[in-house]
Amino acid sequence: MQEASFSNLIEDIFVILIIYYVIKFLARLFLPVLAKKVVEKAGEQFRQQQEQQQQTNSTPPTGKRDISHETKKVGDYIDYEEVE
Repeated sequence: MQEASFSNLIEDIFVILIIYYVIKFLARLFLPVLAKKVVEKAGEQFRQQQEQQQQTNSTPPTGKRDISHETKKVGDYIDYEEVE
């Protein structure tokens, strides 16, 4: 069984600090690249969804439609003038 000593404590703290700074250094190198790839992938998915929506909106719907709903008059248009 190993006894706890001051030198082992200092050594452990030193190792933890080295690991912390190595991870911090690697994060500064790789996180911008990773973030750029994530943004590009999200942009590509957004473009694909937009293209898919445009394709579904541009194709005419199949089946019979009641035309009277399109030409139904809802109300009168009133043109208001601004009073000073």
